[in-house]
Amino acid sequence: MPFKSKAQRRKFAELLVKGEISPETFEEWNRETGKARLPERLHAKPRSNAKPRRKNKRAKSSKKRVTSTRRSR
Repeated sequence: MPFKSKAQRRKFAELLVKGEISPETFEEWNRETGKARLPERLHAKPRSNAKPRRKNKRAKSSKKRVTSTRRSR
């Protein structure tokens, strides 16, 4: 069975170095893939559903609002 992506080929190479798969298995997969141009990843990572935050258009003023100390009659 051929490799489907560059990431999968790297993973199999890592398993080969660790001794978890045989060199024959890796070579078989590599031979079946041939010179095919592989994508980096097979599936794109899912996007977040969160909407980006909008910047407030009005600048916040650092001055506090002064209230009148006058009493109403």
